[in-house]
Amino acid sequence: MNTIYLDHAASTPLRPEVKAYMLELMDASYANPSSTHSAGRKAKAILEASRKSIAKNMHCLAAEISFCSGGTEGDNTAINLALRDLGVKRVITSPIEHHAVLHAAETWCKAFKAELVLLDVDAKGRIDYQQLEKLLQDQSKSTLVSLMHGNNEIGNINDLSKIGHLCRSNNAYFHSDTVQTVGHFPLNLGELPIDFATASAHKFHGPKGVGFLYINRRLKVDAFIKGGSQERGLRGGTESIVQIGAMAKALEMASAEMTAEKQHILNLKQHFWKGLKALFPQAYVNGLGLVEEESLYTVLNVSLPELATDSMLLFNLDLKGLAVSGGSACSSGSLQQSHVISSLNPNHSDPVIRFSFSALSTETEIKRALEILAELSV
Repeated sequence: MNTIYLDHAASTPLRPEVKAYMLELMDASYANPSSTHSAGRKAKAILEASRKSIAKNMHCLAAEISFCSGGTEGDNTAINLALRDLGVKRVITSPIEHHAVLHAAETWCKAFKAELVLLDVDAKGRIDYQQLEKLLQDQSKSTLVSLMHGNNEIGNINDLSKIGHLCRSNNAYFHSDTVQTVGHFPLNLGELPIDFATASAHKFHGPKGVGFLYINRRLKVDAFIKGGSQERGLRGGTESIVQIGAMAKALEMASAEMTAEKQHILNLKQHFWKGLKALFPQAYVNGLGLVEEESLYTVLNVSLPELATDSMLLFNLDLKGLAVSGGSACSSGSLQQSHVISSLNPNHSDPVIRFSFSALSTETEIKRALEILAELSV
């Protein structure tokens, strides 16, 4: 049985071209890029060419890109450095952030005796910009605002420019988890008023275990991971040239094909929603997933009241060959309400499924997914 994979917000498959490039790099970059011999210098050249390529696509300086293991490490690093090196005594975030931000903020605020403030969100998951502005006007404590660009569960998009300018005008720092948007939306880090941004390669058809942290050149911070002097002294540890090179290749391809791929994915998403609504008339979207300018075109988070009696919904879909996510799923396959959905509505009880698409999704897959869902509707 071929699995229909509609869980691309969790992880995307490698592009064939990226996989081929990784195999190339395995032979070409076996040396340590910190070594001074010719093999080491060759690996170093690939490393820095990859950094320049990523910086070019993110419209920032190469020196502002630091490689890491992915979004979770990047988020932890940004929050830790703000508290440890920038004198931050208050972190403002939202209750619908990824746990990489929420748990990191809770941990590091406790460790550095800083205040943690969660913004209000409405029933659609919109943050309260007026509340944020009012909080920032109190400049008695140096502040870091950490708000994601695109929500990984419901797909809502925050206005990075608006948030960044509120932070700048009130002398606050701004970190954004951009894991769901890098490679899918044009981001100009050189123009955005932002201090830290995080990305993970496996969200845009690159390999797992590698990502990058953007640190604005105006900031003076020390290493989060101590050891060697790699990454300009910001992260000790030998760089993985294969993963980093593949990430750069994946971002190059995603950036070049972004407009065409967006339209392809939007068409699939709209076709899928139309078909889903025909099968389940009571179905409704959580968040802003149907508002194109305010949501990820890759994500559709849906509640299905008609399937409320199926306590093993995700497990049963998997058995039929459809791979999707709920808000959060335990290992048995039964549904538990996610912190994001609960923040929108504490009394939400309908089954939630997150369908997420990518450039590699096909019309045939969408048709088959609807057929599988139709089997549950009878």
